[in-house]
Order: sequence, then C-alpha cells, then structure tokens
Amino acid sequence: LAEMLCLSGLSVAFALALVPGPAEALREGDCEVCVNFLGKFYQSLKDNDVKFNSADIEKALTKSCGETKGKENRFCYYIGATSDAATKIINEVSKPLSYHVPVEKICEKLKKKDGQICELKYDKQLDLTTVDLKKLKVKDLKKILEEWGESCKGCAEKSDFIRKITELMPKYAPAAAKARTDL
Repeated sequence: LAEMLCLSGLSVAFALALVPGPAEALREGDCEVCVNFLGKFYQSLKDNDVKFNSADIEKALTKSCGETKGKENRFCYYIGATSDAATKIINEVSKPLSYHVPVEKICEKLKKKDGQICELKYDKQLDLTTVDLKKLKVKDLKKILEEWGESCKGCAEKSDFIRKITELMPKYAPAAAKARTDL
C-alpha cells in the first residue's frame, strides 16, 4: 500500500510538472517595437472600421507592413507580413487581434515563438533642435536623411551631409529648423 501511495504521489508530481506555469509577463520596455506597432495597428483597424476577422486583419496588416521602415519593417519581416519573409506566423497576430486580445499579450506569445521579436528596440531619436551636427558621425547623418526618405547623392565629405540636412530640415523638421540658430 505504501508503495502504491508513493507511486501515485510521483505521478501527481509529474503531471503538475507538465502543466505550464503562468506566462512570463512583459517587463517595462520589453517588446517595444511589437507593442508600439501593434498598438498603432489595432487603433487604425478601429478607426477604419475594419471587420475583426482574421482574413481582413491579415490583409490590413500586410498592407500596413508594406509602408513600414526600420525596426517596424524588421518586426513585420519576423512575423511574415512582408513579401520577403521566410516564415509566416502572421496568424499569431491576426487571430488574437480578431478577439481584441491586448497587444501586450500578443507580443508575449510572439516572444515565445521567436525571441528576436522582443529584442527589437527603436533607435534613440536625435533632438534636431539642439544636436551639433558637426559632432555626429557620418553614419548618424546618413540615418537622419534615410529616416526622411532622402539620400545624399555625390556626398563625399561630412560637410556635404550636414549641408544636405540643413537644406532639408525646414521640410522634414520645421520646428527644429526654426529653433536652430546655426542655420
């Protein structure tokens, strides 16, 4: 009898070990790009009266991802919502969104599927009103132009990039252009 009790106790312990524990909640700053992008996307679905079914959400997500750049485009690539993506876990987003699951929960699940999704972080934004362009690296100057969707054809020197940025600043960052005194 003691042997049977011992065995049943072991089987109960084993069964409990197989039951998944509570999902690891996201910490502040975790999945920054995922939470932010899906939050904006969910709001756009509501604003545009999109039907909350998986097919319509997937269509809207693919369209939305087609217009992304930078880290958000990388996020779209990871979930398979870009044309060049190798994997397709887009349904891991569309299905829960169709049930209005909070984006934080969706990102938690995506983190388990692919850890890279939650490693994406936005680049720190430069304050163009105060930053000394002469002290930035050429790489950072190129990044400013890239974010504006511009390039600097024929730029060879750092001063060429700075000239191009100051030239375009009123168009892309009018407040910063007005606040600057060195232009």
